[in-house]
Amino acid sequence: MSQDRLEQIMLFLKSHNIATVEQLVKVTNSSPATIRRDLIKLNEEGSIIRTHGGVSLNQFIPFQPTTNEKQYRQIVEKDCIAEYAVSLISAGDSVVLDAGTTTLCIAKKIAHMPLRVVTTDLHIALLLSEYKQIELILTGGRIDNSSQSCIGNHGLTFLQNLNPDIAFISCNSWSLARGVTAPTEEKAYLKRYLQQNARKRVLVADSSKYGKYSLFCALGLNQFTDVITDKGLAPEDKKELEEGSFKLALV
Repeated sequence: MSQDRLEQIMLFLKSHNIATVEQLVKVTNSSPATIRRDLIKLNEEGSIIRTHGGVSLNQFIPFQPTTNEKQYRQIVEKDCIAEYAVSLISAGDSVVLDAGTTTLCIAKKIAHMPLRVVTTDLHIALLLSEYKQIELILTGGRIDNSSQSCIGNHGLTFLQNLNPDIAFISCNSWSLARGVTAPTEEKAYLKRYLQQNARKRVLVADSSKYGKYSLFCALGLNQFTDVITDKGLAPEDKKELEEGSFKLALV
């Protein structure tokens, strides 16, 4: 129940930008003491910031969350996004999978298909290496501990010469105004190279990450052919995204 209450709080903040303890008590039907404990927890996690008269979402993400931290978040939404993403793939395609828990969901759903898959993600590579019908390529390079994926110039050089059918890019922060952002310049560059020569360039990102941002811009949203997210977007965000040049899928 506590996780459900935290999600209620975050959803309310996403819609209203700022909230008081009294408002959150009414929204969650909880006691003021319970809400204060929840806010302390969210503040320690860096999800919210204290403002004059209440609390608001902390939209800036300074560091890359670890794979372990992300794997239990938005599980249903990620599965729905992955299910739709797989519908864009045909047998025999060459597919690029960015590192991330959403792209790991995609990998689990394409394991039965005859494909050529290129990835930076160690978890995805280990999973798909079990399947003979998958021709698997790991980009190689230095290993990033937080995402447990390959980064660095070795992978960039390899990706420059790649012409895949479809590339799936994941992220921890995105918006129409700021695009896809990353906490380090190195990771921002990698995302650019992962999709640059793909025939179809697809962003897969759940709505909880919308409106958040990190220091370095990786890609503008209009550099994608498709954006797949869930139905949790605020109405004004949905309307904003529908004006983009990409195909928007809400699943």
